[in-house]
Amino acid sequence: MNVLIDTCIIIDALQSREPFNKDAEAVFLSVANRRCVGFLTANSITDIYYLMHKALHSAEETKKVLGVLFNLFEILDTCGIDCRRALTSDISDYEDAVMIEAAARAEIDCIVTRNLKDYAGAPMPVYSPAQFVELLYADED
Repeated sequence: MNVLIDTCIIIDALQSREPFNKDAEAVFLSVANRRCVGFLTANSITDIYYLMHKALHSAEETKKVLGVLFNLFEILDTCGIDCRRALTSDISDYEDAVMIEAAARAEIDCIVTRNLKDYAGAPMPVYSPAQFVELLYADED
């Protein structure tokens, strides 16, 4: 299963943001254990760099974090067509619309985010981290 992970999930895990970090860490583990193929958008990477650099106050340490992410996740490029299509999307948040368009173009199976409301209307399923992990492990019950 190919899954696009929203920026907030990555930051929740990396910065141990309560109360979201446990579910975000479970998503990370699912990707690390190859239960799914995790994708981040190139746009998310720049946002993650900014937020982590702000927290770590070190470009070197921030780049190490990105190196780990690059080993775990595939990077999905955002194309001009994604940006153009997002303009006419029914999704009200433009940044989310661009992410959805990139996911649709790449035939991503689902998106994982805490921001379910803003992703309503996406052409693929959208899950919270807890819902996603439950779905991945449902066949083991």
